[in-house]
Amino acid sequence: MTRVLSGAVLVVLAVAVVWFAPSYLFIAAALLLEIAAFWEYMQIAAAHDTPVPGAVGAATLFTTMGLVPSASISLDVILISMVIAVGVLALPAWRGQRDALPRAGASLLPILYIGLPIGTLIAIRELHGARGLFLLMLTVMVSDSAQYYSGRLFGKRPLAPAISPKKTIEGAIGGFVFGTALMAVLGAWWLPEVPLVLRIALGAAVVALGIAGDLFESMLKRSAGVKDSGGLIPGHGGVLDRIDALLFAAPIYYVVLKYV
Repeated sequence: MTRVLSGAVLVVLAVAVVWFAPSYLFIAAALLLEIAAFWEYMQIAAAHDTPVPGAVGAATLFTTMGLVPSASISLDVILISMVIAVGVLALPAWRGQRDALPRAGASLLPILYIGLPIGTLIAIRELHGARGLFLLMLTVMVSDSAQYYSGRLFGKRPLAPAISPKKTIEGAIGGFVFGTALMAVLGAWWLPEVPLVLRIALGAAVVALGIAGDLFESMLKRSAGVKDSGGLIPGHGGVLDRIDALLFAAPIYYVVLKYV
């Protein structure tokens, strides 16, 4: 019951923020979400014995703002400065152990894994409106649900047993069918400028990357020996547990809508 209630609250909040919040409020909500996700990432990194300096979170937020059209910040300058800044921030924490490369990688990853994807989510809403963003979110949600129920009903062959033993190939197929169909059908109204063939291809790409994002976060958690990324959401784990698929799917969706 707790899981159902908290899930319902999450859906209501997501719809309210995406559809009705003014731009500044939506950006503020996205940045708060990013801070929570980065905090959980820090805990996972610490469990790997590769602690990430908290100041890297500022670099991650700054990178996010580089993708926001209304922010008028040069993304090229930000990416260059962030690489330099993260290196400098990671140096003081090193004490001569044989872990310099893992520490540097762990400090750079949140920029690519959290900062850039959340920046694309904000940019999608500013460039294509609430419908453009919600179509992406709904595709991921429908795909996730289809994977779960298809896996329970028909699942026999494991998809990635070392990472997530409960995920099955049959579940993934169900996710592809329903997620791609939703993108193709609703996209006719919400993204009419995108041709049908491209909507189908985009839907399949979003589903595939969503599955990859889910497995990637599961790999980080399993390697760290933790079940959930956090306990912020009762019955659902942490923020990263809820947005892991979006973090992988959002960039390709953004690139296709902007350039293709």
